[in-house]
Amino acid sequence: MSQAASALASAAVPTVTIADVEAANARIDGQIVRTPLLESAVVNEACGARILIKPEMLQHTGSFKYRGACHRVSQMTDAERRGGIVAWSSGNHALAISAVAARNGIKATILMPSDAPRTKVEGARRLGGTVRLYDRATEVREEIGAEIARETGAIIVPPYDDPYVIAGQGTVGLELAEGAKALGVTLDAALLACSGGGLVSGAAIALSSRSPATKVYAVEPAGFDDLARSLASGKPERNAAGAKSLCDALQVPTPGEITFPLCQALLAGSLVVSDDEVKRAMRLVYDALKLVVEPGGVVTLAAVLAGKLDVAGKTIGVVLSGGNVDADKFATIIAA
Repeated sequence: MSQAASALASAAVPTVTIADVEAANARIDGQIVRTPLLESAVVNEACGARILIKPEMLQHTGSFKYRGACHRVSQMTDAERRGGIVAWSSGNHALAISAVAARNGIKATILMPSDAPRTKVEGARRLGGTVRLYDRATEVREEIGAEIARETGAIIVPPYDDPYVIAGQGTVGLELAEGAKALGVTLDAALLACSGGGLVSGAAIALSSRSPATKVYAVEPAGFDDLARSLASGKPERNAAGAKSLCDALQVPTPGEITFPLCQALLAGSLVVSDDEVKRAMRLVYDALKLVVEPGGVVTLAAVLAGKLDVAGKTIGVVLSGGNVDADKFATIIAA
């Protein structure tokens, strides 16, 4: 048994396999956008490598989160659907659950921090979710969600620590491997944003099967680098209370119980970027590709631009995970 397989086998929590990701891929086929791989000579020159960009801001509701939400809802029974959904999110999961639930005639209550971007709060409401704001400093979203679930019979759909959600997000990795193969190249590395770890762990499962030579890295914002520290220590670490980051989508306090063992087994590491590095990458994406990307969605490219990884002469897959950012905030960043 390989070291990775041994680590997963010893985990005392549910795990996710390539068969689960492939099943998710079949279930959500026709319901999601199969986002393309883009290449820019300007980006390649700036990075000193061949960069293949997967723009998940072109996904339904503007981020990869739609994949996991779509798959999780597809596995709900009729009785569960009648009870509704309760979910918590700083934004992108909220948008995805609101949209998928509405499409399926399911009531969704979304817990969002009071400091979440206006675009995301208003978007969740517009898409059909009932938003309940909470204070990050004084309230615990999981406790609020559990109480709502007890009172209403709703099913809790967490943003990352759920096998069906992870498998749905893993379809990003399948598409990344398939896209590279269609171009006749093997990715030397793939970079994915990380908060709770649903995206990067799911994608790593897919890539470890479909492109085993590809090293998979998580990327986190400074101040919320709990995965990097957890991988180093071998146990889940927590971020300091009161930490701040431009990347509102990547502010989970500690790795997930399901995602952390997967990350331990499958990742080559986790890279950390600053707000200034994120701003530079946002501007480059706008200038080179004319795409709007949110701060948390561009940490991957920020890591490459900042030299966090030796990419000289290599082919690198970079997932831009979302584009839900307030217009005035985006304008201020790219004008700086």
